[in-house]
Amino acid sequence: MAELSETTERTIAPVPRITIQAFCETGETAAMIEGAALDRRMQKAQVKVRMGGGAAAIEAYRHAPTPNVIIIEIQGARSKPIECLDALAEVCDEGTRVLVIGHVNDVMLYRQLIQRGVSDYLMAPVEPLTLIAAISDLFTAPGVKPVGRTVAVYGVKGGIGASTVAHNFAWSVARGQGVQTVIADLDIAFGTASLNFNQDPPQGIAEAVFAPERLDSALVERLLSKCSDNLSLLSAPASLDRTIDLSEPAFDTLIEHMRASVPCVVLDIPHQWNAWTKRVLTAADEILIVAGPDLACLRNAKNLLGALKHGRPNDQPPRILLNGVGVPKRPEIGTAEFAKALEAPVALSIPFEPTLFGTAANNGQMIAEIQAGSKVADLFNDLAAMTLGRPESRRGRPSLLEPLLAKLAGRKAS
Repeated sequence: MAELSETTERTIAPVPRITIQAFCETGETAAMIEGAALDRRMQKAQVKVRMGGGAAAIEAYRHAPTPNVIIIEIQGARSKPIECLDALAEVCDEGTRVLVIGHVNDVMLYRQLIQRGVSDYLMAPVEPLTLIAAISDLFTAPGVKPVGRTVAVYGVKGGIGASTVAHNFAWSVARGQGVQTVIADLDIAFGTASLNFNQDPPQGIAEAVFAPERLDSALVERLLSKCSDNLSLLSAPASLDRTIDLSEPAFDTLIEHMRASVPCVVLDIPHQWNAWTKRVLTAADEILIVAGPDLACLRNAKNLLGALKHGRPNDQPPRILLNGVGVPKRPEIGTAEFAKALEAPVALSIPFEPTLFGTAANNGQMIAEIQAGSKVADLFNDLAAMTLGRPESRRGRPSLLEPLLAKLAGRKAS
């Protein structure tokens, strides 16, 4: 059993920027976890405490993504711990860690829990530092993969709107999915993220890239500017004071630091094809390729898919997004035809909405801030859920008959 009697005598690494949700059966354990959440080592973590134990956890995640860490309290056989964990496994996302706080000192139970993938078992009553150390060890132990997921967004042609897609996608991940996210603008000379988020940070990505010897987690934290509760920005200086000639591994250390401290990192990659862009794309956990419904984009997207497939043989293919679909009087390649020629599905088609996108850009806001219920905002929410691995409809889609029924109801009322 994981009992740390000398927790205070060793250094506990700070818990990274993760989400933790606890499901308790006793008020004492709930109060302990709430107290632990206030510790300085937990300041980056987002902690939520609920009552109801394992049964509440299973119900909560039937139609929602699971956090980085789930804590479940079980009081004994009446809590049906084995049945509970078997049911939880069916709704748990890959990579989620589970900690169990139990009231029974039973070696056989401990072994059964570990066999079912439980990361640790703590005997109640648990001291706050014991819990913090157990959570910290999940992400600092040798060989453990970084907690963060990188999503690279890349346009197959200049001016296709890839940065706008990246920024709205990051906003939807942070706000719609409740996942702490960093949007990193890698276009050092011409980046637009600071404009789109109406930010003017004094420092940004250039300080990290041009002085790698100074780079550590503390510096990365200082370079981030806060856009909302769950969204931070690593901006580009957008300055031509110097030429930008980057080496192939220029962003490796920076991305590694971000992955170690935040659950989702969205990389806004400029439309270039050189050693470092190819390296960043190849190493990303997810790739979103933004194209337009024209022949040049089709050719470029096909070439890009071929180039990336060679370096990512065991990864799922990039998601293809068609942006600016439906420009009046412009001949376009239809979505189905585009997908057929590409020999890859089109994950999303974003309609041409010049007023909506133009207003958002001029105001330094996201689409969801301008029109939260618009079709485009819903598309970005769907993309965020899809990319995080739990696509779902956050709200019911309206019936085609609803506008007509609403009009009839209005006439009857009058």
